[in-house]
Amino acid sequence: MTDNELNHQLRVYSDITQLISSPQNPTPLVRVNRSNPNEQFQIYLKLERYNPFGSVKDRIVYGMLDELDFTNRTIIEPSSGNTGIALVCIANALGVPVEVAVPENIPEEKKVMLRFLGAKVLEADDDLCPSFPNEGARGLVRSITESPATRNDYVSPNQYENKFNVQAHYRTTGPEIWKQTEGKIDYFFAGYGTCGTISGVGKYLKEQNREVRVIGVEPCVPNHKLPGMKRITGLDRELVPKILDRSVIDDTVEVSDEEAYETVIALARKDGIPVGPTTGAILYAALNYAKTNKGIAVVMSPDDAFKYASFYNDVMETRSETDVIMEYDLSEFMCPLSKIRAVEMIDDLEIGRTVKIILGDPDSLKSVAEELKIRGISLLFSQESKDRFVVTITK
Repeated sequence: MTDNELNHQLRVYSDITQLISSPQNPTPLVRVNRSNPNEQFQIYLKLERYNPFGSVKDRIVYGMLDELDFTNRTIIEPSSGNTGIALVCIANALGVPVEVAVPENIPEEKKVMLRFLGAKVLEADDDLCPSFPNEGARGLVRSITESPATRNDYVSPNQYENKFNVQAHYRTTGPEIWKQTEGKIDYFFAGYGTCGTISGVGKYLKEQNREVRVIGVEPCVPNHKLPGMKRITGLDRELVPKILDRSVIDDTVEVSDEEAYETVIALARKDGIPVGPTTGAILYAALNYAKTNKGIAVVMSPDDAFKYASFYNDVMETRSETDVIMEYDLSEFMCPLSKIRAVEMIDDLEIGRTVKIILGDPDSLKSVAEELKIRGISLLFSQESKDRFVVTITK
């Protein structure tokens, strides 16, 4: 049954692969609201977690396996987790054994999930961005598929060089975004990894409108904690994915681990959207663009937060209580109710703690400032928009 014949309204399917996203059954675009103060630069997240195996990689695996001759052979692939998970799920449905080589520094949750699905997991002693072609997970798979002793027993889809990686996004993700934004998209943000997403989507969007800006996002250092992302700048030429199409990319933005994780935590707490750290990195770049630009932007969100619980736990443990600045949005309340709510929060605040209070009109700002003056509390003030005033205080 082709995708055009499926009834996506009833959502009844004959096998799990029919849930993989397509222009007829797209993953959702969800607007970022409270995390983005610039109403003139609307940011939408393309939430790839809604694919059946939980990530953007679901799109590419089916196409790559469809063209792969794996008769009497074991499939082996390097992965930071998401491709491996999708690969094992589909291979299980086909009755084909799978081995996945992963960097040892990926989250434990992903390793557990791969083993739960029945894959043999080979851990490579490397960073997420190894320095040489013979290192890391990619080097391990390369040695197995090229060694005379094992090459007849294994086959690799090789997502870093496979044209179907790019074509999957050119045929599905790009058309979905163009249709969902009604052709009004101005900016597209995606991370560098295998580079299939940015190359395929970028090519499609540029063909529709050459003025669409395509921005790539990479870690600022090779040794990072953003699984799935690669630092392309300075990478050995043999390790740069051969499917990368630089001609469709207008800008590259570097993001640190701290910037990515702080952004993703803020998104969860302000907008209620739990996503993986790579989304935080890509969104951070988009929010910086929002400071000086106007238009409609789409940010690729490769997966959800739950596969990174151990990583997030480490981050939360290193953030001391005094480093956490609570934020209260009272912009929907008018004076005097806004003042009453603000005063209650201030009076309940512990000595030494810092809080941000967002107010929605000048009268509320004036009355809250007067109450702080009476209490002898100084404030920092900034105006993010015509109806968004931010008061920061430390008691």
